[in-house]
Amino acid sequence: MNNYFIILAAGKGKRFNSKIPKQHILYKNKPLFMHSVNTAIKSKLFKKIILVLDKTSAFKKNKNVDVIKGGNERHLSSKKALYHIKNNKVDNVFIHDAARPNFSLNLLKNLNQQLKKNQAVVPYINTENSAKYPYDNKIINLKREKILLTQTPQCFDFKTLFYLSKKNNKLVTDDAALFLNSNKKIKFIKGDEKNIKITKKSDLNKFSKKTLYGIGFDIHKLIKNKKLYLGGVKIPFHSGLKGHSDGDVIIHCVIDALLGALGKKDIGSLYPSNKNKFKNIRSAKMLKPIILDLEKNNCSINNIDINLICERPKVSLYRNKIISSLSKLININKKIINLKGKTVEKLGLIGKENAIACECIVSINKYE
Repeated sequence: MNNYFIILAAGKGKRFNSKIPKQHILYKNKPLFMHSVNTAIKSKLFKKIILVLDKTSAFKKNKNVDVIKGGNERHLSSKKALYHIKNNKVDNVFIHDAARPNFSLNLLKNLNQQLKKNQAVVPYINTENSAKYPYDNKIINLKREKILLTQTPQCFDFKTLFYLSKKNNKLVTDDAALFLNSNKKIKFIKGDEKNIKITKKSDLNKFSKKTLYGIGFDIHKLIKNKKLYLGGVKIPFHSGLKGHSDGDVIIHCVIDALLGALGKKDIGSLYPSNKNKFKNIRSAKMLKPIILDLEKNNCSINNIDINLICERPKVSLYRNKIISSLSKLININKKIINLKGKTVEKLGLIGKENAIACECIVSINKYE
């Protein structure tokens, strides 16, 4: 089956009350819309993902994703996406609001399974609140077990949805409304309780999380005839740092701090110096599995504060380059990385320019 996944992320998000459009707000260190992109890719259920954005330049090119500019209203963005793929061989289409970043892979699989026997499948949850409705000058009590709070992704037979969308000129709040307005059958299935729609800023606080902290420290001797790397940046200097790896004290320090926040052992337990396979390994490569482990444990970084302790090189000369490098390696915003230079007033090995040390503190959120 040729399934396509459409992500609607072109809205103004007026109720979010922010200068930055809601879909671009950072959540777990990524723009809100990127969580939907990543989950769709990870599912391996879709031939192509169509990302509908307010500005197409906000997304880096990806072979799995087509990016198009959206319309002024949700239903117009959805229609533009459907027209974008109409000449392709499409069996089914899933349409999702980027404001719901936490839909699960299991939900996608359940929707896909139900779509084999139905033209339209929509997830829902019930409400725990007492619900009432004004009707004919009265307030009527509704049976809450009968109320369906629908979610996205919603999935449809492509040809049917395209036909209904093409002839529709009215404002609809979701694509299921097109089927309901035409008296077409929809299969409703249980959705995810965690698949919350972010409408207001306060909705970001609905996700249960713990804030954890970690401390890192590292020190290496300086030796001649070796390149100096700090934070993944090659620094012109008379010596490099001695170590089993490239000796990058900043990255080693950050790794230890992240491991500490995750409640794990130190860097030496992962990369023992008596193992030849780690000989001369680049520290950036050592950092990568730690970042993947963070994501696997549903964690995101709040901030990193680093002290680089040395007489020379002068940190101020390379601060921006090092922060940019760390930002790319860790995949976080530069604004949450701080780097300070400290000297030891010419004292000891560091003062005599025979060593460089680093210390840092990290703060992370672990989401339930």
